[in-house]
Amino acid sequence: MRTEDVLAAIATGLWRWDNASGIVSLDAEAARLLGLPAEPARLSEAAVRSRFHPVDWNEIDGVVNLAVAEGTLAEARLRIMDEHGRVIRTVRSRSKPLVDGNDYQLVGTLQEVAEQLPGTAAHTPITGDWRRSREAFLLDAGRALAEARSTAEVLRVAASLSMPGFSPDGLAVFGVAGERLTVIGHHGHGEGDEGPFSSMSVDTDYPAAEVVRTGRAIYLPTPEEYLRRFPMTWPLAQRFGRRSWAFVPLVVAGRTMGAWMAAFKHPVAFTPDERSVLTTVARMLAQALARAGVAESERELSLGLQRTMMPALGPGIPGIRIAARYVPTGGGLQVGGDWYDVIRLPGGSSRGGGRDAGRIALVIGDVQGHDVRAAGLMGQLRIALRAYASEGHRPDAVLSRASRFLYGITDGDDAAENGGPRFATCLYLEVDLGTGTVDIARAGHPDPAVRMNDGTVLLRPTAGGLPLGIDPDGDYPTTRLTLDPGETLMICTDGLLETGGHDLDSGWERVRALLESHEGDDLERLADGLVEAVHGPGSHHTTGPLADRREDDIAVLLLSRRPDDTTREAPRRTLMTIAQAEPERIAEAREQIRQLLHDWSDGEQLDSAVLMVSEMVTNVLVHTDGDALLVAEVACGKKSRRLRVEVSDTSDELPHKRHPGEMASSGRGLVLMELLADAWGVDPRGEGKAIWFELNEPPTGDGCCT
Repeated sequence: MRTEDVLAAIATGLWRWDNASGIVSLDAEAARLLGLPAEPARLSEAAVRSRFHPVDWNEIDGVVNLAVAEGTLAEARLRIMDEHGRVIRTVRSRSKPLVDGNDYQLVGTLQEVAEQLPGTAAHTPITGDWRRSREAFLLDAGRALAEARSTAEVLRVAASLSMPGFSPDGLAVFGVAGERLTVIGHHGHGEGDEGPFSSMSVDTDYPAAEVVRTGRAIYLPTPEEYLRRFPMTWPLAQRFGRRSWAFVPLVVAGRTMGAWMAAFKHPVAFTPDERSVLTTVARMLAQALARAGVAESERELSLGLQRTMMPALGPGIPGIRIAARYVPTGGGLQVGGDWYDVIRLPGGSSRGGGRDAGRIALVIGDVQGHDVRAAGLMGQLRIALRAYASEGHRPDAVLSRASRFLYGITDGDDAAENGGPRFATCLYLEVDLGTGTVDIARAGHPDPAVRMNDGTVLLRPTAGGLPLGIDPDGDYPTTRLTLDPGETLMICTDGLLETGGHDLDSGWERVRALLESHEGDDLERLADGLVEAVHGPGSHHTTGPLADRREDDIAVLLLSRRPDDTTREAPRRTLMTIAQAEPERIAEAREQIRQLLHDWSDGEQLDSAVLMVSEMVTNVLVHTDGDALLVAEVACGKKSRRLRVEVSDTSDELPHKRHPGEMASSGRGLVLMELLADAWGVDPRGEGKAIWFELNEPPTGDGCCT
């Protein structure tokens, strides 16, 4: 008797579904079960699909895809419908996929089973509640794995997954290195338990090794099944006391990169639904591990670039301490155009009045852009600046040559292909280690700041020119300031100031508050505090202190002169030059006085000091041909603090007190000083003169000396 006759006698039909051609072949019994004439037929996939309930077809489609992927049987219960959409019977399908490359044929049987009660759905492997739990679980798992940024985070997420109804208590992720298995990570095992599995040949009779060799999942629902199929390695698994195991391939872009083991202390039947969940999680896990591997490789590359492009700030520079941080923007290779450098300059102290302690140059800059080209230009510009500085050029000459160099390499024929010409901001400081004198040249970059010994922080306005690379013949005037022992100089790129929606002004106020609140003299801790405070608290998926919300590269460099015996008595002081061609800097002078007197107890005295400084500087610019040099100092007197301000110029003509009329537009400067100052005067100098005033803080102020 033929097989077909035997199957027909027990109401079982045969079908063959060719996925490549989309043709479904039915024997007579299978055709009858589908509501067709009881004779062999060859139908299109669409014609056969119209006979199944739409919900059941979607579910059988997922079951078939899972069976194809794993090489297992596809089983499901299906409702058959007539041409009017009425359910006429329920059949059970059992089929085996025969895979040929990317195509397959599904060969199986159809058998009628007891129908459901009227108005109820046919019993399929996926119930509504379980389906909803599964979908919610997979959404959460996908979101968590997508946010993981490193292999450690991926493994931590995988270990925390709670699968609906059958959560494993033991997990392991196996990788492949050459011809050997490696254990990437595990959960639910003791330290050292991975030893026997960590360097196993892929030819070993072990489930994970077979999964890697074949790319097919292995499900072991009972210890007996494990022992039967893998008797050689069963003793290794037996000691963990598990009852069921699933070994699922980790596949990325068609390549099996490893295996994922889920082990259970309770029996698991591994129904098609459970296998579907495990397979889906394995695919997401493989993608997450692949992304993490690429991200870690990129981080290693970016760190390598950082190490080659950033200087090593080791000990050995006498009299000073230095700390620096560079934080690239998030994503990509995490390289950008910000940089800093510390350069030993040739020769000893070149400025009079100090011991021969040598000189160094501090450089910080920002090339336009956050891409690989910006990083490449940054590296070239950094080398060029180092070369010009080592030749002994002064700060203005160093920046002029650097601007000409950058203009030359970004304004060539290939500029259009690389996004057009680019510019760079830069701050170049030459520091005399003996005297603390700092000569500064600035090219469109934020000004430096100084933290004094009493915690007061001043932004030091400096003269400057255009960013590098814009004008090859641009000039960069030099500004000089003195860094006293114990004081700290901070230079940074705009990323430190503008991150978090701030502009340069509001960002500076935030950074100044951080500098003033710092206690002690630990520069490394201060550098960490600046960066971490700008970034904010860590996000929910990161392990470090920094949240990944960076909008721009950040570079910050701190330099502090070591304190000496006179540090505590050093007065609070600021100094700046206002040139004839820069009357707008009078506003900067007023702001300097306000910052210097930030803790002055008498607000009216503060306003008076600002008014008198404005008058003194304006008189120099209006009535002389030279520049005005402003020196302001807060020192402790016997009972209170004293502010002394001097404005000097090179003119020998002394000011005279006048009595202007009601409508006069000038002549009130000395009258104001006589009314507002506790003391004032005009002192002739060898070349020029200095006009000065003093204010004594009321002794009840919080900032009074003790």
